[in-house]
Amino acid sequence: MANLVMFCILAVLIIGSAILCVTTKSIMRAATFLLFVLFGVAGIYFLLDYTFLGAAQISIYAGGITMMYIFAIQLVSKRTLQGLQEHVKGSRVLTGALAALIGFGTVMIVFFKNQLFDRMAMMSVDNEVPMDKIGAAMVGADKYQYVLPFEFISIFLLACIIGGIMIARKEDKQ
Repeated sequence: MANLVMFCILAVLIIGSAILCVTTKSIMRAATFLLFVLFGVAGIYFLLDYTFLGAAQISIYAGGITMMYIFAIQLVSKRTLQGLQEHVKGSRVLTGALAALIGFGTVMIVFFKNQLFDRMAMMSVDNEVPMDKIGAAMVGADKYQYVLPFEFISIFLLACIIGGIMIARKEDKQ
């Protein structure tokens, strides 16, 4: 019963913060609400006894990624942070909706081509992958393991941060 109550509290926190994150006009408030969403997801991981995933969620996403967002926000011009906004043209909205539909269609084609829905329906609880195999795949460097892609992504993010600093320095000199 306590797990159900905690899940309901976390679900309300996540849904409420997510809605506030996408509806607020202040970019700093949006980053703060995103932080609450990520903490809520970490709470659900802890509720499911996935302590490693919960700790990773807090340290990597709620801590690191949110700080990176706030750091990137600070590099945005002062006019944008003061609430001055660009007006969105209807053609941009139409182009974005069209791109979203094309992306959704592509994902559905891949799902149906690879028969992923059929495989998911046939899977049972007996086919569950143990946590030690998941952990070994996350930190392993062999084929189908993820430590190298993770390192490449971290190098890419570092290059983006350095590029953002260089752009911000050029604006300050002018």
